Amino acid sequence: MLNKNIRDLVEYGLRTGLVPACERNYTINLLLDLFREDEYTEPAEAPVCEDLEQILKGLLDEAVQRGIIEDSIGCRDLFDTKIMNCLMPRPAQVQETFWKKYEESPEAATDYFYQLSQNSDYIRRYRIKKDRKWTVDSPYGTIDITINLSKPEKDPKAIAAAKNAKQSSYPKCLLCMENEGYAGRMNHPARENHRIIPITVNDCPWGFQYSPYVYYNEHCIVFNGQHVPMKIERNTFVKLFDFVKLFPHYFLGSNADLPIVGGSILSHDHFQGGHYTFAMEKAPMEELVTIPGYEDVEAGIVKWPLSVLRIRSKDEKRLIDLASHVLEVWRGYTDEEAFVFAETEGEPHNTITPIARKKGEFFELDLTLRNNITTEEHPLGVYHPHAQYHHIKKENIGLIEVMGLAVLPARLKTELEGLAECILEGKDPAKDAALEKHAEWVKAFLPKYENITRENVMEILQEEVGQVFVHVLEDAGVYKCTEEGRKAFKRFLAAL
Repeated sequence: MLNKNIRDLVEYGLRTGLVPACERNYTINLLLDLFREDEYTEPAEAPVCEDLEQILKGLLDEAVQRGIIEDSIGCRDLFDTKIMNCLMPRPAQVQETFWKKYEESPEAATDYFYQLSQNSDYIRRYRIKKDRKWTVDSPYGTIDITINLSKPEKDPKAIAAAKNAKQSSYPKCLLCMENEGYAGRMNHPARENHRIIPITVNDCPWGFQYSPYVYYNEHCIVFNGQHVPMKIERNTFVKLFDFVKLFPHYFLGSNADLPIVGGSILSHDHFQGGHYTFAMEKAPMEELVTIPGYEDVEAGIVKWPLSVLRIRSKDEKRLIDLASHVLEVWRGYTDEEAFVFAETEGEPHNTITPIARKKGEFFELDLTLRNNITTEEHPLGVYHPHAQYHHIKKENIGLIEVMGLAVLPARLKTELEGLAECILEGKDPAKDAALEKHAEWVKAFLPKYENITRENVMEILQEEVGQVFVHVLEDAGVYKCTEEGRKAFKRFLAAL
């Protein structure tokens, strides 16, 4: 079977363009060496398997059988990356092809790189397909919902191995340049099939890559070549527009730089972008405003649950100047009546989540006002999902959620399936330890529906999950979409 699986994998490489025809024998020999095998006989039968997941499973089973790896998810993921690296072009070849494609158009370059990132199994398409995705209508537009199932559950062997593994500071984090080609370890994913495109941002070396988990189309990550912490400042806006000018078909945004309202990796300066139109981008400006000294810049409050000021101009430098001004004022802004405090006991609370894009001749920048203050009533954050919604979403509201895409935990898949059975059988979720956290929620929405069947129960649950996420976004808004909230928002704008 080893010969057949190697042949099938090499044929996959030839078919997808990972392997040029002249490197067929070379690739076979790399794979033989990986499996500590000296002999190879070309199978007589024609290739029938074109499914990469199935081919890799056969090779991984062979590696387990030969004692090359242990039979665990962690070991398999490390080794299948090593397998795929045998098919990969060198980084210099990828970069050369990328920039040749760029001469055709920025879209041609990113199309090539995105396809490569999928064909190489760096983006594991067969896992991404497992994610649950749907949409819900809201007063703010159509909201995207996803239950993230792409990241495999760690088995006990992997957890134990990671705990006992030697601690290392190389690479410093998952966003460092040094990840390219890294073999990985039990507490750090393999990146041998990973490629990075070097770009220049704000006159400094940065990297451009895709997210292996692809929460939306062409979900990319743009990161500093140095391991330096995130900081929202004037240069942040310069960096955003440097990238958008390079790739005008992509948006680019940044998580905030404070805990609670920030992203999961604040230790490494980075942005996220891609080729996708979120509900937030589609949301209109419900009221135009004029900012003194920037009368030439179109500005307005966006009809969105979070507090967003949108600014537009053909000259991105004017947007950079205005955004810097807004940030400076917001950092020091306090409005006790609206429960907005710039700082308490020396701890700063105000920051911004910015998103940049190009719309025709115009550059556009959304500035989302964030505040991470906590209270006894809301110890995880006043402008954070409130406790009544933690059964669905407890994690930070980062850049992706800000724009209108819920990234919900994998546990919800089985919990929603369990709730569906409870509802159909007339059982009380409160009597099930795994489902009791959802009991009050289910009790509240069930009276809305007269006829719940096996055919529509999951659709109903998905609709209600989506509406919870809409409320979560409203919780995250510093200024609510109410008359009082809009008055408070305008008080801030008047301070600019």
